[in-house]
Amino acid sequence: MQNKGIIRLFAILFGLVSIYQLSFTFIANSVEDDAEAFAKQHVSEDQEDYASLRDLEEAKYLDSIGNEEVFAGITYNTAKAKELNKGLDLKGGINVILQISVKDILRELANNSQNPAFNEALAKADNLQAESQDDYLDLFFQAFEENSDAKLASPDIFATKELYEDGINFDSSNQEVKSVLRRKVDESITSAFEVLRKRIDKFGVTQPNIQRLGDSGRILVELPGARDIERVKNLLQSTAQLEFWHVYRAEEIFPFLGQANEKLKLILKPETEEVITETDSTETSEGDDFEQLLENAEEDETADQGENPLLDLIQAPGSQRGPIIASFKIKDTATVGEYLRMPQVKSLLSGDQRYAKFVWGKPVKDSELVDLYALKGNKTGKPDLSGSVITDARQTYDQLGRVVVSMNMNGKGAKQWEEMTTKAYQQGTQIAIVLDNVVYSAPGLSNGPISGGRSQISGDFTVAEGKDLANVLRAGKLPASADIVQSEVVGPSLGQEAIDSGIMSFVIALAFVLLWMLFYYGKAGAFADVALAVNILFIFGILAGLGAVLTLPGIAGIVLTIGMSVDANVLIFERIREELDKGKAQYEAIKDGFSNALSSILDANITTGLTGVILLVFGTGPIKGFATTLLIGICTSLFTAIFITRLFIDGYGKNGKSLAFATAATKNLFKNVDIKFIAKRKIAYVVSGIAIVASLISLATVGLNQGVDFLGGRTYTVRFDQAVNPTEIEADLIETFGSAEAKTYGADNQLKITTKYKVEQEGTEVDNEISEKLYQTLKPYLPSGTTYDDFNVTNTESTYGVMSAIKVGPTIADDIKSASYFAVIGSLIVVFLYILFRFKKWQFSLGAVVAVFHDVLIILGVFSATYSFMPFNMEINQAFIAAILTVVGYSLNDTVVVFDRIREYFNEYHSWPFSKTINSALNSTISRTVNTSLTTLIVLLAIFIFGGESIRGFMFALIIGVVVGTYSSLFIATPIMYDTAKSKSADLLKRKEEEENEEELM
Repeated sequence: MQNKGIIRLFAILFGLVSIYQLSFTFIANSVEDDAEAFAKQHVSEDQEDYASLRDLEEAKYLDSIGNEEVFAGITYNTAKAKELNKGLDLKGGINVILQISVKDILRELANNSQNPAFNEALAKADNLQAESQDDYLDLFFQAFEENSDAKLASPDIFATKELYEDGINFDSSNQEVKSVLRRKVDESITSAFEVLRKRIDKFGVTQPNIQRLGDSGRILVELPGARDIERVKNLLQSTAQLEFWHVYRAEEIFPFLGQANEKLKLILKPETEEVITETDSTETSEGDDFEQLLENAEEDETADQGENPLLDLIQAPGSQRGPIIASFKIKDTATVGEYLRMPQVKSLLSGDQRYAKFVWGKPVKDSELVDLYALKGNKTGKPDLSGSVITDARQTYDQLGRVVVSMNMNGKGAKQWEEMTTKAYQQGTQIAIVLDNVVYSAPGLSNGPISGGRSQISGDFTVAEGKDLANVLRAGKLPASADIVQSEVVGPSLGQEAIDSGIMSFVIALAFVLLWMLFYYGKAGAFADVALAVNILFIFGILAGLGAVLTLPGIAGIVLTIGMSVDANVLIFERIREELDKGKAQYEAIKDGFSNALSSILDANITTGLTGVILLVFGTGPIKGFATTLLIGICTSLFTAIFITRLFIDGYGKNGKSLAFATAATKNLFKNVDIKFIAKRKIAYVVSGIAIVASLISLATVGLNQGVDFLGGRTYTVRFDQAVNPTEIEADLIETFGSAEAKTYGADNQLKITTKYKVEQEGTEVDNEISEKLYQTLKPYLPSGTTYDDFNVTNTESTYGVMSAIKVGPTIADDIKSASYFAVIGSLIVVFLYILFRFKKWQFSLGAVVAVFHDVLIILGVFSATYSFMPFNMEINQAFIAAILTVVGYSLNDTVVVFDRIREYFNEYHSWPFSKTINSALNSTISRTVNTSLTTLIVLLAIFIFGGESIRGFMFALIIGVVVGTYSSLFIATPIMYDTAKSKSADLLKRKEEEENEEELM
């Protein structure tokens, strides 16, 4: 090997850099352990909100020592910024994909146009999006152009003053308008991205990740370590649409509620129409005073309990001259809203009141009631003053010590605010401060108008809520609504369990591989073990240096790399043993062994690497983590096997020391093996044919257990304090949600609960509603006294309740499914072309791809036939697709090694019959096949048993894949290649024999 000095220097420097990069992680973890110990000493476990107080003490401690030197000039803040990032499944936290509403952006650009063609196109685009992978904007254009007379540059659509500067006028063609709209929509999504980034930067979570996902209008946000999940969701989805409105007094609107109540009687019970018509003009006439109306409502409620659809829902009327119309139960708000939006009810409003906007107030903590307000609207539907005038906002306290948010306005806003407050003061009315269509406060102005542009928002805030509100107001409003279409929430306790199980599987797998290499190859195995240790150091060092995120599948990728990295050393050592058996000197045998093994090593790792690249491109979240570690592992394995192992072996043998590359127990293993693979191919065809037919029948009749990744829905991992009956709980959940599934997940006190209830509806309200329903349904199975907060995933101390929660909307589920198909098909095409390029014969490519199809079908068949009774989760999800692609890579790795040896034998033994060449080549690879497959299987079994419930199905697919892949490379790929190429080989052999006979005659 040339340039040994350079390679040795590079390896040493690379190792030192890796240690340096990992030192930040050790320093940060050490300081955080000190912070945790400090917090436990200063916060008593008996205190209320112990967990949150302890977290606060930890944060204070870390803030106080953040810039102090810890080691060699490195501070905690420096170390934290450069530590090895842990993913959601290891650290807990939240991962969401937000969909910025392109529909909202288009409405805004069209000034909320009422043009029928425009609104019809929006409605059609909504319907098309449920079944299409195209962008919403393209679907809108498609729907709009179905109306041949419609023109985007109409004066009541996009030919507006605002868009005139962008080049749109009455003469603009649809194509010209489309170009402008694409740019404006992209600008709005970019703006939304920046707004969200500013909010997250101020939130205080370390190592946040936010990125745009292509041109889909989707934004990925990962916040590892975030614990207050509801706070995060509100922060991300709040559009921060701040508005200031004049508000009606209760006495002005309450008569309308009486009229609405009578109208609803007609609508909901038409058979009473004649009786009700007589009372319509007396009981709710606009001349009745406020007190009389209340008395009438109370009399109606007493006389005919349940006969007043609207008035019966009122829990408390508002003050006569106050802004609160009435208070209702939170659970009734949807019903009240539906009533007030009915055209027949809205038509009862007259004059300026017909523009009134009914909105709800901010719910008060621990209260079941919420207040109803009526804003003084106008023809345009725009507020008297918007939040765009806010220049600064901060959390402060009022004179009573309550948390408020103080705001400053620009000059224009200050003038408008003074005019609004002057009008309200003179009329004795209030101004409602509305954020995202919720009234936070509606203060009076007893001290006179407000000048200077100062104002406050109050609303029974906590300090955290006040800071968040100030944060979003400073960052600015989102240009459109942002809905969570996919989310994954993992509690910190589950994350710690994942770390523990991942480390255990890592240690067990590593120990086995190290011992096996020592047992099989002796001193040479010890050198391979040192190279493997260096390989692991390099992998973690590169991950830390790149700022990559380590996930549980990522740990699985590293552990799998340990098993597969042995393959390169095994190939080298087996080739060296062959050269030694030929009688070559040790130096020559080592040199030729490394040289002869290089082609197989490169081909095998490149094919695996290609599938890893496709995983990286098409995968999301943890799957990218798996692909990242796999690709890094392949590169470092190649370097350490080819160069580091060679350095040790050459260094040991330079003084004439003998190296046997075997032990007494393994010296003669797999020598003189003579299996007639080609003769047995028909038996293999029958066996595989039966397995494939059985798989197809199971897939056609039973199907697969598709997870929420592919179908959409919500999944919760719920842990109880004792064993539970999943069938009993499933029956209760079906009664609550209509459709639900509960399965044991790991231990018998843990369930995986899945439901598609309201999966198409977005928003925090729906998420909270479902979470509340889940809590109420499972409450009988939880310890007495368990509160909703105890049950929630955000509780860091609870050992039971929701451990993790995943939500996938139906649209993004379709996208995930499509991306998965493309990943599998794409990997097969890429590998087919690569093998064709390397072996120059399509028969080799055909054999490899048929073997891969064979492996995938059998894995799918096993999952289809066994998922109903296996004691672990066997859902078909993104992790399963990653497993399939990994199996594709492993199977191809095996097949390429075999093909490479066949090609070598074919070139070396020209006179042998084709079948003998193939049999001899396959027999010569048996030792390598057994070693690699055995070590990889043991590694996978270690992860399967100790690696945690969340990746058990993933590992099971890999275990099946390794077994079937090893079999198919010997008994499917090679026979297929033989049967398609044997006639050509026979002709070639016949021509050679004829040429040799002619030479002898001459």
